[in-house]
Amino acid sequence: MFFMDRRDAGRQLAARLGHFKEAGVVVLGLPRGGVPVAAEVAEALGAPLDVCLVRKLGVPFQPELGMGAIGEGGVRVINDDVVRTARVTPDELAEVEARERVVLQSRARQYRGGREPIELEGRTVLVVDDGVATGSTARVACRIARARGAARIVLAVPVAPHDWTARLNEDADELVCLHTPRNFFAVGQFYTIDFSQVDDAEVVACLEAAAARLASNRPTEPGHAGPEDREVDVRVGATVLRGQLTVPEAARGVVVFAHGSGSSRHSPCNRFVAVGLNRAGLGTLLFDLLTEEEIDRANVFDTGLVARRLADVTGWVRRQPETAGLAVGYFGASTGSAAALWAAAEPGARIAAIVSLGGRPDLAGPRLSAVTAPTLLIVGGDDQLVLDLDREAQARLRCGNRLAIVPGATHLFEERGALEKARDLARDWFTDHMATASRAAAPG
Repeated sequence: MFFMDRRDAGRQLAARLGHFKEAGVVVLGLPRGGVPVAAEVAEALGAPLDVCLVRKLGVPFQPELGMGAIGEGGVRVINDDVVRTARVTPDELAEVEARERVVLQSRARQYRGGREPIELEGRTVLVVDDGVATGSTARVACRIARARGAARIVLAVPVAPHDWTARLNEDADELVCLHTPRNFFAVGQFYTIDFSQVDDAEVVACLEAAAARLASNRPTEPGHAGPEDREVDVRVGATVLRGQLTVPEAARGVVVFAHGSGSSRHSPCNRFVAVGLNRAGLGTLLFDLLTEEEIDRANVFDTGLVARRLADVTGWVRRQPETAGLAVGYFGASTGSAAALWAAAEPGARIAAIVSLGGRPDLAGPRLSAVTAPTLLIVGGDDQLVLDLDREAQARLRCGNRLAIVPGATHLFEERGALEKARDLARDWFTDHMATASRAAAPG
């Protein structure tokens, strides 16, 4: 059994864990690679998502040798045998623990953005990672969850060695794994398309999206309705495209997302930006521009095809009861920005504002000069190739526009704070220009 990427692994794992739906479980992802897997599980089960933060305590003169680990809430797991054998003094142990505690607290603030950890006392907890190799991290995570009061612990992973149960059955009440091959060398060998390193921004995006999902489903007081968040099927001719439509109360506009090459509505980057727009009172639609059968390199770079899809979906948005009459904006990432500009250049498109993130507006070709919507091009300062292409494309735009450079950011905005800066730029651009468009459209 193989998995395309962590999201695919998470969806397959969620299918195995379906009996936990409506069971009031909490899903904990192990940063960083386990979080996208856990996000899919949590979404499928309608469960809250959090991280299980673990910091290894390394022997002072041999840091790679673990003498224990710490978790949140003052939880500590100490290997007395290693401490004794390595002759680590209580003062040395305390010094290492204090240093790692600072790092752990910093990561907690970064990932949760001020939210409190989800309470585990008396609950069933699903500890999820992208796979198990030695099992040392998973073992400590289970022990930390137990120390935080979890009543039952289920360790769930897509892939692990065939003997993994013998290693971990004392630390979890239940072990769930989709694939346990004998020829196991590394977790990554079972991911066929993408097993690249998960960055902190993606972890934050997963947690933000999960928090927004729960907030939208939580009962609210009369007159304080949360955003309407629903899965949608958009029919374009004979093709059905899957999407997620989120509309806050009294929304000032709706932003339709056009993702980049090979991505989907599950893009962590786009979801992170979407949550920020929702909090600013803007609706969002994230959807798959291509079906699974259509995804190949030719279609991904067929800007005309993708732009036509985007235009058809925009028509669908304008016919929905919760978005009818709202100003419409486009957010395009990577090659999706070209599709957004192409579609906005069509006569009668009536697009209020466009934001391109790390985009390829040059792929819109001669359509650039026909765009009338105010356009913001956001590029990483260290993404020199795309920066040059965006500068050339900006010179061909005849609409109001701006090139915003995020210093020190590369193409995927993986650097600390880079994606947050880009999100804020997009939010301000949309709120400013879509408010103007709404006022202009309002009856005098």
